[in-house]
Amino acid sequence: MKHRAVNRRSVVIGLGAAAGAAAVGGITLTAQAENTGGTDSAGTSADGSLVFDRDDFTKKTESIADASGTEHSVTYRFYKARDYVTHPSDSGHQSLVVSVPVTIDGKAVDASNAPIVLANAVGAYMPSTVADATGVGQAKLEMTGMGGGTGDPMPSGMPSGGTGGGMAGGTGAVNGMVNLAKLALVAGYVVVEPGTRGRSLTDSSGTYYGTAPAVIVDLKAAVRYLRANKGRVPGNVERIVSTGTSAGGASSALLGASGDSEIYEPYLRQAGAADASDAIFATGAWCPITDLEHADGAYEWNWGTLPTQSTGKTVDQNVSKELRSQFAEYQASLNLRGLKGSRFGKITARNYADYLLEHYLRPSATKYLAALPASERETYLAENTFITWQNDRAVFTWEGYLAHVARRKKTQPAFDAFDLSAGENNEFGEGTTKARHFTAYSARNDTTGLSGKRVDSDIPEKLKLMNPMFHLLEERNPHRSRHWWIRLGTSDTDTALTVAANLAMAVDNLGDEVDHAYYWDKGHATNEDPGDFFKWVAEVTGHKS
Repeated sequence: MKHRAVNRRSVVIGLGAAAGAAAVGGITLTAQAENTGGTDSAGTSADGSLVFDRDDFTKKTESIADASGTEHSVTYRFYKARDYVTHPSDSGHQSLVVSVPVTIDGKAVDASNAPIVLANAVGAYMPSTVADATGVGQAKLEMTGMGGGTGDPMPSGMPSGGTGGGMAGGTGAVNGMVNLAKLALVAGYVVVEPGTRGRSLTDSSGTYYGTAPAVIVDLKAAVRYLRANKGRVPGNVERIVSTGTSAGGASSALLGASGDSEIYEPYLRQAGAADASDAIFATGAWCPITDLEHADGAYEWNWGTLPTQSTGKTVDQNVSKELRSQFAEYQASLNLRGLKGSRFGKITARNYADYLLEHYLRPSATKYLAALPASERETYLAENTFITWQNDRAVFTWEGYLAHVARRKKTQPAFDAFDLSAGENNEFGEGTTKARHFTAYSARNDTTGLSGKRVDSDIPEKLKLMNPMFHLLEERNPHRSRHWWIRLGTSDTDTALTVAANLAMAVDNLGDEVDHAYYWDKGHATNEDPGDFFKWVAEVTGHKS
């Protein structure tokens, strides 16, 4: 796909009436159309700083386990961290590393035209870095200063209590999650790991420069760097496949949905991104924490009647009812229809539980139980009497399922906390203000005394920049990814089941290919079928190893 040319004109998006510059996202944006430093015909910077040096690598050999756990000797070229923008905010985040397989178990691998797996390590919208990486799969998530105050210590997005990770985290697990970078390399793909800015970063003046939309700007800049270096960077830049989990899953979905959207241009030019396409071919998203402005209502619709893990008590049911009402109105407005082959028409708050049961929950439980030895299945069913095993299928009600999950992780509201304590409040921080409300409901009910009882004027534009649903349902972006892999655990109370299901319906209703499933009895950050994911990548990209 060719990059859609952007007109060389002043671009002012969400900058108010100021003519020259405005402070946005902790940086000063100028309404300047030309990319600072200029670009050559290949889309790289004129001074050569964004040219990929194909000879600057170290050859390494490691023993890496594949998705089945079998160890392999992998020799690969490792390209150490290099900036993907000409004006990085700091020295540690806006850079990427590249790993290219050369031999696997002594057999030569030609990865010159292999798909590129863009494996982000984003979690909880915190910064990630590859600056010190000396090999594949070493991206680090920086968790210092996480949390907004009194909120959950692992907000929206990191496995806790051993419930996440799948495969016990897998060989070389990163942040408790399956290390998709290592698995991609041993499967024969080119692996690119980008560092990204995140919500905790501040400069010497106390200004937050990694809050929204920094993470998606960085991922787009990384893609642009790869595309601008077509023919230099190993692999097929027309077959970039993004992966991410939790907030990283949300960022991966956003990257897939927003390819080449012009609303990011001022931010990308400010950073000094290459003048190239940022569209990707396929998207992998595990438990995506996204659609944040509607997430509180979705969470209450899903988990509102359950007691919290921390207190064992139910939340304020009046607040829960109000938020559930908001969700019902929002869901109706989406006009989404069930996935292809569904007997359901428009999915609303009234039929959503039945839709989830029929398409995801009962099939997930059935798959899990059918795979158990007969004796273990009998034991499980005896301990979980809400399930009836009929004709080799699991049958249960929505109420039985909720009682089985038993506890909700988050308090109320789950994402835009009244006391600004949620990690997402920090994600929408601005300037020296650490946390802000991003929904009218929470702003009206603010308990800190710091809010003006309304959201700030720049918030609506920030929400568009951070929500894939905007690009799918309002923009109907023609440059979006057309292939989607979406996964979630059925016991993941970090988010609502509807968030992933709505994303899947949105792309399906647009005619895209989507593989969406839930893992039975699994919590946040689970990945139980990475081997199937890489088979899917080979299938949709047409890659033959």
